[in-house]
Amino acid sequence: MTTASYKSGFVTLIGRPNVGKSTLMNYLIGQKIAITSNKPQTTRNRIQTVYTCEKGQIVFVDTPGIHKAKNKLGEYMVNVAQRTLNEVDVILWLVEPSTFIGAGERHIAEQLLKTKTPVILVINKIDTVKREEILKFIDEYRKIYDFAEIIPASALKGQNTQDIIDTVFKYLPYGPQFYDEETVTDQPERQIVAELIREKALRSLDEEIPHGIAVSIDRMRERTGGKLTDIEATIICERDSHKGIIIGKGGTMLRKIGSQARKEIEEMLEMKVNLQLWVKVKKDWRDSDFLMKNFGYDKKDV
Repeated sequence: MTTASYKSGFVTLIGRPNVGKSTLMNYLIGQKIAITSNKPQTTRNRIQTVYTCEKGQIVFVDTPGIHKAKNKLGEYMVNVAQRTLNEVDVILWLVEPSTFIGAGERHIAEQLLKTKTPVILVINKIDTVKREEILKFIDEYRKIYDFAEIIPASALKGQNTQDIIDTVFKYLPYGPQFYDEETVTDQPERQIVAELIREKALRSLDEEIPHGIAVSIDRMRERTGGKLTDIEATIICERDSHKGIIIGKGGTMLRKIGSQARKEIEEMLEMKVNLQLWVKVKKDWRDSDFLMKNFGYDKKDV
């Protein structure tokens, strides 16, 4: 394999929260790396996943959604997302299929005008609309930005996802592999385990609580013989009232979160898992630099 015919580079997925960025990345990679839920701000850190084929290698950088920040965690997330735009070879902008282009999309378009990186627009969730309407969406988006390409797709159903890969390769430079063929992510296992627990909490809890939770892995150790891993983790929330809701009556909610998370962690680690969860209150942790760093959101990454 020579670099004269092999392409490699970095691609970021951007878009408002909940447009399907993590779902698309998980589909393209073929396994679950980024957590998904129908709540905003699900993805908080940059997650790198790697797609390798004979043509080349694409390193996807999944960023937090670009939005107007309300606290230090929000500022962190927006800074990470915006910095990424200038560090990659291609930008994939995912949007909902709609002729209404709101303030959020216009805000993203303004950020894109500051970069010279080619932008491919992916109109996601086309399985939810009539085919004849798709051209209208394309025309509306053409008015706000000069895209390199526009691709209608469905991350959930896998429609036109191969077109996305082929189009990305068109814009990547020739170069060597960054990772070997076996690598699918740069995320440490502890980080993925914490995120899987957070995902289950996001899906199980009411609207307001999830924004204010983080998960720390206190202990993760494989027992001798390699057939069982002990994991102790703490769900951090901001209020005493939230703690009660997360635990649930007689511990039912915490058991539900733990049971759902354990199944996916076992699939990922390919072994049995003994998962123990606790809940702690750390008031206003999202506005504390120290606590944010403690939970894996590091200022130096901004």
